[in-house]
Amino acid sequence: MHTYVKVFSKEHITSLISYRDGEEKLGQSLQVLSDGGLSDFQGKFVILGIAEDIGIRANYGMAGAASAFRSFVKSFINIHNSRSFNGSQFLLLGEIRTRELMEQSQNADVETLRKFTEKLDDLVFPVIQKIVEANKIPIIIGGGHNNAFPILKGCSLACNESINTINLDAHADFRITEGRHSGNGFRYAYDAAYLKKYALLGLHQAYNNKQILDELDENPDFLPILFEDIFLRKKVSWQEAQHRAIDFVKAGKFGVELDVDSLENLLSSAWSSVGISSDESLNYLYSCGQEPKVCYLHISEAVYKRSDGMENVLIGKLVNYMVQAFCRGVLEQ
Repeated sequence: MHTYVKVFSKEHITSLISYRDGEEKLGQSLQVLSDGGLSDFQGKFVILGIAEDIGIRANYGMAGAASAFRSFVKSFINIHNSRSFNGSQFLLLGEIRTRELMEQSQNADVETLRKFTEKLDDLVFPVIQKIVEANKIPIIIGGGHNNAFPILKGCSLACNESINTINLDAHADFRITEGRHSGNGFRYAYDAAYLKKYALLGLHQAYNNKQILDELDENPDFLPILFEDIFLRKKVSWQEAQHRAIDFVKAGKFGVELDVDSLENLLSSAWSSVGISSDESLNYLYSCGQEPKVCYLHISEAVYKRSDGMENVLIGKLVNYMVQAFCRGVLEQ
């Protein structure tokens, strides 16, 4: 595990806790990797960060998604411990070792960035595989949506079957296999049979090309639900749309994806003034978590500080709420 992950220590977590007399913070009972590995952990959730934006830049996007995970950690470990939601249920594993790839990629051209994204895939999928084989639910925070491919690969290899996925996203990320990047993770996963059924919730019609939309409509393995059909044409309510998407994937083991560019006015690699609300995203995550066959959560493309200098100092707290919503759904099954 240490080959691929910069493992967090208890001392590191303790240094980030804001102590207050008479209160216990979640970080005080949060678990870290022991010498015995994942088998010693008796809780349910393993948190993993991927501090990178290589795949986004390989898709001509704007850097900054490497910055969100540590902001999330600081926020998450400082919520209050309670009987129903406490640190013993979580193992904060650490971060994928991306530093060397990030440094090498700083001035790279697109073709080189796509080769680095392939190298990143090879760091991520073995870790996900180990977590799922240990019968834990990985919660992956940070980086581009390129990481959907190695996450699905790791889950599929661990389960020895294709995995279904539901994705709340403005974009299908189903571009052609032109080299690995944040816009084609699901395409690569489907072509390799790591992904089976794919429900796409809240797609923006104007920001997915005709070839992708036509293929999604024609293939029975895919269920595209357009943002415009929910909020513009009113063909289906938000609740009905998310229930349709969940019903489409829940018969088998499935993963939960959320790209923060699906939210309105939220700084990300592809910021949009149009999207769903934070409350709607939390309801989506809670509803997905309530399903017994859910096997992972992936929150991608969140940004604390973007390469153009724009910042969102509240992103860590929002992602914290997202993780809480999903985990409460799982714990309340």
